[in-house]
Amino acid sequence: MQLDLNLLAALDALLEEGSVAGAAARLHVTAPAMSRSLGRIRRTTGDQILVRTGRTMTPTPYAVAVRQQVHELLHQVRGVLAPSRELDLATLERTFTLRWHDSLVALSGAPLLSAVREQAPGVRLRFVAESSVDTPGLRRGEVDLEANANRPSAPDIRAEEVGRTRLVIVVRQGHPLTRAGTVTARQYASAEHVTVSRRGNLTNALDEALAPHGLTRRAVASVPTEAAALEFVRGSDLLVSVPEATARQAVADLGLAVLPLPPELPSASAPVYLSWHQRYDTDHAHAWLRGLARTALALDGAAP
Repeated sequence: MQLDLNLLAALDALLEEGSVAGAAARLHVTAPAMSRSLGRIRRTTGDQILVRTGRTMTPTPYAVAVRQQVHELLHQVRGVLAPSRELDLATLERTFTLRWHDSLVALSGAPLLSAVREQAPGVRLRFVAESSVDTPGLRRGEVDLEANANRPSAPDIRAEEVGRTRLVIVVRQGHPLTRAGTVTARQYASAEHVTVSRRGNLTNALDEALAPHGLTRRAVASVPTEAAALEFVRGSDLLVSVPEATARQAVADLGLAVLPLPPELPSASAPVYLSWHQRYDTDHAHAWLRGLARTALALDGAAP
């Protein structure tokens, strides 16, 4: 049987108004059109719905029994086909999954959670580790938001640069570069480096910045997290280049030194991209979380 949802609206109006004329006025249709709808409803249900009693119409026992159910069904259908534009944060209950770079979780995760809990105490956040390979988590709906230095290329993934994080050099206290004053590009390139990469990459954007100067650097190791890289640096003459906010937060406890990058590399910075699947473009709760995430990620000391 093929059902017409318009009949549900007509039935609701007929039961509420108790007359064809009243239901027609309610739905802004003509009385003959409403009479035809009543006829179709009668044929579909096998019930008269409204019967004449003198000069008025009286609902049948079946009509009385289903009146509330019809009203609730119509409300549900309208909610599905025309979702509310309002978001009640006080009653929102939802769990969001975020795949962010380790340093962004450490620097911006807590401020984000604090803002979320203040506005929507029923919302929970799941921060999951980045993978060493590309994953379809956003497409599959397994991940709500990603934040890292990579701009996705897939056409169905939205990506927004929310800042650029300044990079600095981290070395042990007493490292030869700490006595050099301003570190030159040549001194920087001639040192031995450890890189931070989930994928084991020994090169990154800094190598591209050195290339126009005819310089290359030697990375002797690659580690998956900045915390591991700082431990490598702590006991050697290696250096690592990390976001400034990460460095200043971590080095005080580890006895490390922070140095600026060579002035010849003014553009040496790491972008921060916030990414999500296009299915969430009009999801009001998701849009709310994206707004809070932008604010939280801006706290990491990103340059404008």
